[in-house]
Amino acid sequence: MSVAGSFQGALEYFPCRYGRSRLLFRGPKRALDAPYVAFLGGAETFGRFVKAPFPALVESALAERAEISENAGGEAEGATALPCVNLGVVNAGIDLYLGDPAVLNLAARAELCVIQVMGAQNMSNRFYGVHPRRNDRFLRASDRLQQLFPEVDFTEFHFTLHMLGRLREISEARFAEVTAELRLAWVARMKHLLTLLGGRAVLLWAAGHTPPDTHVNALSPAPLFIERGMLEALRPRAAALLDRPLSAASMGAGTEGMVFADFDAGAAAEALSPAAHAEIAEALHPTLTRLLAQRA
Repeated sequence: MSVAGSFQGALEYFPCRYGRSRLLFRGPKRALDAPYVAFLGGAETFGRFVKAPFPALVESALAERAEISENAGGEAEGATALPCVNLGVVNAGIDLYLGDPAVLNLAARAELCVIQVMGAQNMSNRFYGVHPRRNDRFLRASDRLQQLFPEVDFTEFHFTLHMLGRLREISEARFAEVTAELRLAWVARMKHLLTLLGGRAVLLWAAGHTPPDTHVNALSPAPLFIERGMLEALRPRAAALLDRPLSAASMGAGTEGMVFADFDAGAAAEALSPAAHAEIAEALHPTLTRLLAQRA
């Protein structure tokens, strides 16, 4: 059976499935027979190499607040202990969620849904197609892309980032046509996803820089090809937008506190640190508490 992501290494991720989804998610598995908060996103949400990713930290914070409220006579507004279901998948794009009815159903049933802003490169569009579950895998170039780059043999590529890097090397002007399409497709697909979630989604910018105000066609930093205007176009359909960048301290913490095998050292160095996860959870907690209080 096809699954997304690799769960081998020094840290136990307790992989689990929800419903009829073919995807494996980070566990331990949460109960879905009571209200919960769902978290969608890529490697940052999944929390690769981190013992307690931000969904787990938010869950702990909600439980702690609920306990304090109970001990104080139940006076704290929005003090509700809810399971936080981590539906993050390494290298996920929007297509992974829109193409999986079981996961969409889980997200739609949640009290609230946190969606990490993912890059625009890992999704099918009018120029190329990606694998429906492993969205970083390049499948095919459309006739339109082959006409735009007739000198390229697209059978050489297996990953979207490798392919896009080669196109940018050949012609930045033609590459800009590709990224323009990616931006349009990303906004349209995100609007569709937010509409399906009925205005109960919190958009999360999980990066060390602010959303750029102009086009950036570079292949780093993530999330690729996303700019402020695209996020603002989504704001009316979201419950909240958290776009504050992570601190330089948390981004520069390196691999301190991470758990990984020696051969994963390079990948771990590029992942969010435990300090960054703690920052994200700290930013999310008051927003989720406020929104949960409004739904109570």
